[in-house]
Amino acid sequence: MDLYQNRYRIESARLKEWDYSNPWWYFVTINTKDHKEYFGNVVNEEMILNDLGTVASKCWQEIPIHFPNTELDYFIILPNHLHGIVIINPLENKNVEAPYMASLRPLGYIIGKYKAAAKRWANKNNRSFFAWQSRFYDRIIRNEKELFNIRKYIEQNPLKWELEKSGTGNIYDL
Repeated sequence: MDLYQNRYRIESARLKEWDYSNPWWYFVTINTKDHKEYFGNVVNEEMILNDLGTVASKCWQEIPIHFPNTELDYFIILPNHLHGIVIINPLENKNVEAPYMASLRPLGYIIGKYKAAAKRWANKNNRSFFAWQSRFYDRIIRNEKELFNIRKYIEQNPLKWELEKSGTGNIYDL
């Protein structure tokens, strides 16, 4: 750990040599602060979203509206986290701008705007107690086999909820 402004800081797990605005496929995991269960419940191995979970899902699905060079692939929202695949495509016209954001932004910026949109709704709707974990996990999807395994993992995530919750499952065992 490095010391920054008299505080210890964990080094980023992201690849230093990688430009995260590169057109590519990324597997993303975003957790709630302290892994609190804000988004609903898993009942009979199926995720039942509450109102905050529904908003988190809606905000996720709206990412391509705000970032025209992005697409979304599989995703799942669970009580305390989200898994999703974000695709950053090359821009055909590099001068294209979304109404209030630059079009070609790095993955961290896109995820930051997503988290801010969900938090803004929570604050306006008497849910100011809701908070995200400060960082997020990402993985550059390197090949078709990995993409297949990640999609399968996302689909099966509600089935494994009890294992993850109890700490007996390895959620990143792809």
